[in-house]
Amino acid sequence: MTVNECSKILNAHDGYLLLTHKNPDGDTVMSAAALCRALRRKNKKAYLYRNPQITPKMLPFVEKLFAPDNFKPKFVISVDIATENLFPNGFDGQVDLAIDHHPSNTHFGAAELIDAERSACGEIVLKLIRDYTGKLAKTEATLLYIALTTDTGAFQYANVNEETFRAAAELVHAGADSHNVMLHFFRKTSLPRLRLEGMLYSGMHVYRDGKLIVATVTQQMMQEAGATEDDCDDLAGLSGRAEDSAMNVTIREMPDGSSKISVRSMPGISSCAVCAAFGGGGHEMAAGCTIQATPEKAEQLLLDVIDELCGAQL
Repeated sequence: MTVNECSKILNAHDGYLLLTHKNPDGDTVMSAAALCRALRRKNKKAYLYRNPQITPKMLPFVEKLFAPDNFKPKFVISVDIATENLFPNGFDGQVDLAIDHHPSNTHFGAAELIDAERSACGEIVLKLIRDYTGKLAKTEATLLYIALTTDTGAFQYANVNEETFRAAAELVHAGADSHNVMLHFFRKTSLPRLRLEGMLYSGMHVYRDGKLIVATVTQQMMQEAGATEDDCDDLAGLSGRAEDSAMNVTIREMPDGSSKISVRSMPGISSCAVCAAFGGGGHEMAAGCTIQATPEKAEQLLLDVIDELCGAQL
């Protein structure tokens, strides 16, 4: 559907619950929060699903928007969720409207606003809020600026295009606190995060003459660094900084024993295809999945799939 058609749906309903995805990043959380605030400006009842995995760094921006325990939604919106496997922990209902920018979206929503050309879901929500309300509030602009910058690595990733910069300029014009966003999410980091990065770099496994790099973060490494989930934002891109790297894989051992996988690649090499083999998905050059195995076993499984699917490009 078009943005305008989506606006009409928002006008026609009430009692909204907005979902963010499992292991939430800044795009899903802040895009959902901005839309939630815009719905409230239009006198709609709207709340965020209380995703238990939202990190302390993001929590202050959204905690006042969480649904009370007794709230019974009449209309459910998913934001930046590509597959039903990524529904937040504890949610098992149906989605009435899916808003997303992943080309691998499995079309689970009864209605959908999907634009795979956008670098972040925040860009889609920006257009929707503008169409639905007429203008952005300053708080909404800041939330969407967080969404945009965190999903593009502060405009470093290959998904950035001229529309990305137009969106950023519009958000700053609308009052986004760009300086403090960059300071909070990119310029400053904790000492445990710095220790964890050092461990990650020193333990990288290098394959195919440096074209493929696998980095692992174990629970023991987290404990030794004194790190928490809040220290794990954007670990996926670190090993890809090696100059000859064409594909990099980050494996995170989760508390339940599973392995969270993030794959990043250069143009012409499909991260999405690799993750899809394990039930995940995402973008062509940035994707993720979960493997029910130890990091050691997960690494071997991934190497086998990468050899099969991407061996000719590496």
